[in-house]
Amino acid sequence: MFLDQVMGVFANDVAIDLGTANTLVYLRGKGIVLNEPSVVAVDRTTNKVIAVGKEAKSMLGRTPDEIHAVRPLKDGVIADFEKTEDLLREFIQKALRRRTWVRPRIIICVPSGITEVEKRAVQDSAQHAGAREVLLVPEPIAAAIGVGLPVGKPSGNMIIDIGGGTTEIAVMALNSIVNQQSIRVGGDEMDEAIVQYVKKAYNLLIGEQTAEQIKIKIGSAFRLEQEEEMEIKGRDLVAGIPKTMKISSVEVREALSEPLQQIVDALMQSLEKTPPELASDIVDRGIVMTGGGSLLRGIDMLLREATNLPITVAEDPLSCVVLGTGKILDDPTQYEKVLMSVVRD
Repeated sequence: MFLDQVMGVFANDVAIDLGTANTLVYLRGKGIVLNEPSVVAVDRTTNKVIAVGKEAKSMLGRTPDEIHAVRPLKDGVIADFEKTEDLLREFIQKALRRRTWVRPRIIICVPSGITEVEKRAVQDSAQHAGAREVLLVPEPIAAAIGVGLPVGKPSGNMIIDIGGGTTEIAVMALNSIVNQQSIRVGGDEMDEAIVQYVKKAYNLLIGEQTAEQIKIKIGSAFRLEQEEEMEIKGRDLVAGIPKTMKISSVEVREALSEPLQQIVDALMQSLEKTPPELASDIVDRGIVMTGGGSLLRGIDMLLREATNLPITVAEDPLSCVVLGTGKILDDPTQYEKVLMSVVRD
């Protein structure tokens, strides 16, 4: 214990939002020091990592046969154990600027619906990547703390966190989750829905980065005052040659309707399971949205129309989770009750 306390004085402890789309790293005393895509590029012949983060993402869909650019996380959990280790090792070293006198203690947020096997995979990956100690915290609680909600008080607080791979919906009180819905639908499923719509409607094959740009530029969950359109490029599946065409915001909204309906259904199920006293708090306080998916235009209006409750998008929805995890890192004693236990055989 004494040795751990001494090491803690010299260590640069970090908090990590290990997301399917992006990873953010918070360094104690310095705030957010890294925000990069969760992508790793590997040389197939040597199995050596050649790029991580932004550089690796620019290679997605554009690599020759000998290079493989992959997302090691899928639906909020680890899909490729070794690549996740490589990604974490690189990001931790970048955040600490190669200063590794003492191995850091790391707090990582994970989906609230994660299994024990998936928890152990995250913990083991971080330890193999250089962590001295690894603690886990559920994403909805981290997001609520990041927004500044009073999660430790006996009143109901509700969060919807729409990430790249999952949507986390939770009602919290007294530092615990009272009920939660975790569905494996997020920004990636929205991108895939656009890819499939364009393929089916126009026989045009587009890449996931193009689909993401369409979603960001003209995507919406609710009708717009002035509908828009955008020029897109892909490969004609009939003629086999590159082709340019235009797609409208009305079509993109139609493409997104299925994943958005799954989010609406999950929210309604969560509200149905909420105890009445906490439900009355939510009527007064409303629901806060975080995560990159909450930046989709009109998604707050869609959920407001479905629930008739006040819905607010957080001021900085992309950073709420890592900022909340950072607050836990800064004061672990105050937030001890929100940390998850990991069961090992």
